[in-house]
Amino acid sequence: MTPSRTTQRVAIGTVSAAVLAATVLTGTPATAAAATPQSAPTAATSDGAPSLRFVDIEGDGGITLKANVFTPAGSDGTRRHPVIVLPTSWSMPQVEYLAQARKLAEAGYVVVGYNSRGFWQSGGEIETAGPKDIADASKVIDWALAHTPADPHRVGMAGVSYGAGISLLASASDKRIKAVAALSGWGDLIDSIYSGRTQHKQAVAMLGGTGTLTGRPSPELRTILKNFLSGDLSKEKDMIEWGRKRSPSTYLDKINHNGAAIMLGNAWGDSLFPPNEYADFYEKLKGPKRLEFRPGDHATAEALGLFGLPNDTWTNTKRWFDHYLQGADNGIDRESPVLLKSRSTGAYEGYKSWRDVPSAHRKIELADSRRIHTNLDSGANGGLIFLSSMMDQFFRLPPMASIPLLPRPLAAVWQSERYEAGQRVRGTTRLHTTLTSTAESGTAIAYLYDVGPLGLGKLVTHAPYTFHGKTPNQPFGVDLDLFSTAYDVPAGHRLAVVVDTVDPLYIEHNPSGARLTFSSPADDPSYVSVPVRDEDGGAGSGPGGGSRS
Repeated sequence: MTPSRTTQRVAIGTVSAAVLAATVLTGTPATAAAATPQSAPTAATSDGAPSLRFVDIEGDGGITLKANVFTPAGSDGTRRHPVIVLPTSWSMPQVEYLAQARKLAEAGYVVVGYNSRGFWQSGGEIETAGPKDIADASKVIDWALAHTPADPHRVGMAGVSYGAGISLLASASDKRIKAVAALSGWGDLIDSIYSGRTQHKQAVAMLGGTGTLTGRPSPELRTILKNFLSGDLSKEKDMIEWGRKRSPSTYLDKINHNGAAIMLGNAWGDSLFPPNEYADFYEKLKGPKRLEFRPGDHATAEALGLFGLPNDTWTNTKRWFDHYLQGADNGIDRESPVLLKSRSTGAYEGYKSWRDVPSAHRKIELADSRRIHTNLDSGANGGLIFLSSMMDQFFRLPPMASIPLLPRPLAAVWQSERYEAGQRVRGTTRLHTTLTSTAESGTAIAYLYDVGPLGLGKLVTHAPYTFHGKTPNQPFGVDLDLFSTAYDVPAGHRLAVVVDTVDPLYIEHNPSGARLTFSSPADDPSYVSVPVRDEDGGAGSGPGGGSRS
């Protein structure tokens, strides 16, 4: 007998709740001590542990949101505490944040975590950070101010992934929110899952599958998923409009007007929400802001902190709230607001802005024409969601390919000369080329590899590109931003640019038998511009290298 979806959901929830709750409720002194080494002292609380209770909160339209509330020890109603609201991640049970909520409560915060609508025991349907989700967030703040010793002038929101998106969107509509920590979230939803006009197949399939398993997708979401995965171009405008309504970037003026202090954190290899659009969103924020990028995949940079273990992301999240909600002079407002952790060395680097990250560019000329066949995988790939970037995060083993063995009928390849000095790739690599297709639609995926002496290439970055409605055999220009990263190329290595037409991460749109030609006209030469950080921090471009295949 096959278990029902409800049974599976309950089983998963029971295991998740048991693990997370056990971590919180039996936490060790060592864990608690490790949580605050960088934090300035906060308002003192009475001896004893914070109190925890599980409650029902009425959400928008009268649905029930399952929630939990931590109150600082010794709260007797004579003083108000800053409050932090935590919406859960996609498919996660309401106990997701218990470990971090307890630490925050120990530091003097009221903390309310709730299960986002449509998931687990909360009512309603999955709206994918739609208007009802944003209204729910305000309802939870209302409830906290009415039923806990929460201070209406010191309200914060935070979350991972789905909770990050809801928190940012809520900061546009609710002026009470003074500080936000949005971890592994998105600024532009469509640019995240449809970048380069290409469906991120594995990412969306995972979201759809886990949403169906752990919640109740709305009819609108089911339709969007169906149209997205089918590649129905007649529905493209509807999909883009759906995503626009759910993108914090759409409400940037309101977010800036309300002036919440916003901290953004993400991973270089995030399979769901690549870092580019978060960096673009950060640059447009006008109020107090901070941007942190670390190695890993979606939500892995902060994952260990959910179990109460020491975690840099959560430590800085607490410091952010300590300063902007508690008034602690902990220096976070005086630090370089852009914090990057190298995938290669694990070292942190601070910058004044995202624009300041690269200090020079290395140009790789894409000379000579390359013609490739479509529909077959060359062996150059972006890997698998979660697994590949986690291997890079923990073992520094990104996806690899033997560059000399890539079949040239299926992959266009250009290489730089060997670099005498190491190259610290920092920021967003850009490709410019001229493309001619034998069909009106097609897909190409561009990769940048770090190639060692034996020809083994380690993936530095990549990005997909899809076109429709082009005149067959008529050249057209292509400009593509690859996913931002921080990677160190050793001295003696070279960089390789590879373009093919198939990658398991994406849906491709090449008709059977189509061919793509990449050329470099004399009046518009093709190239890849690689952002680097010189040791001396100087500006300007360095030597570019050649076009060896």
